[in-house]
Amino acid sequence: MAGDVDMATADTMYAAAATPSGVARLTLDLRAVTFFDSAAIHALVRLAGAYGDALAVLPSSQVRRVLDISGLGDQPWLEA
Repeated sequence: MAGDVDMATADTMYAAAATPSGVARLTLDLRAVTFFDSAAIHALVRLAGAYGDALAVLPSSQVRRVLDISGLGDQPWLEA
């Protein structure tokens, strides 16, 4: 993902990440994301619920800040 992940694009992010069948592990690369809102957080939490320990998220500094502020900065799926 790159650019903004917001109410207009969060469902697209979710659908793209949730659709691969037979995937044992998912790495969601958000290092090029510059804006991340509550709709994006919701989509990410849904993905975490679907993949559990098989999810790894690579955040940009902006995504990391939003997740820290929202109380999700210590999730096991969030890479350093």
